[in-house]
Amino acid sequence: MSVVRLLVLGVMRRRQPTYGYAVRRELLSWRAETWTNVKPGSIYHALKQLTQEGKLSAQGTEGSSEGPGRTLFTVTDAGEAEFRRLLDEALVSVHMEELGAGIAFMDALPRAHVIEKLREQRRRSEEIRTGLLAMIPTFPGGRFEPPHTTDLLELWSSVFDNLTGWTDGLVERLEAGEYRMSDQATGTDTLPP
Repeated sequence: MSVVRLLVLGVMRRRQPTYGYAVRRELLSWRAETWTNVKPGSIYHALKQLTQEGKLSAQGTEGSSEGPGRTLFTVTDAGEAEFRRLLDEALVSVHMEELGAGIAFMDALPRAHVIEKLREQRRRSEEIRTGLLAMIPTFPGGRFEPPHTTDLLELWSSVFDNLTGWTDGLVERLEAGEYRMSDQATGTDTLPP
């Protein structure tokens, strides 16, 4: 999954029509560089690639007194489908960067859909945690095994234990009505096409 693609498409959807520098500025205001590997060059590369793939459409150039004109972009139907696919993948991911990008745009989906995806993510996290803990007895600490293996397995299982607890809290808040979701704006409780 490409976190950069999800972030670029997500910001584009919220601000369209807009230009690359505005996407970059928006992501900087979120301090995205602290929780992702997104760099300015990767944002512009994603814009170019998404445009070539027909997921973004150039809508003309906006004049600028500070330099050359800026190309304005909008998200196409194919871009919307890509955004939804990437968002669903991110919401079930156990990788922090991907999950964080999914959380950033979860309000683009209906509440019940997000809760379902987060419950799937929680199940995956719990399975990984359980699997890591089950491995501990298989490392008896023989002379050919690294002495720190048990500590590493306990560390990683603790990370997934924390993730499941965090996800439980977010699901509870969503079930209680926290956050404005896409189905509140449209009055429906189904995933838009």
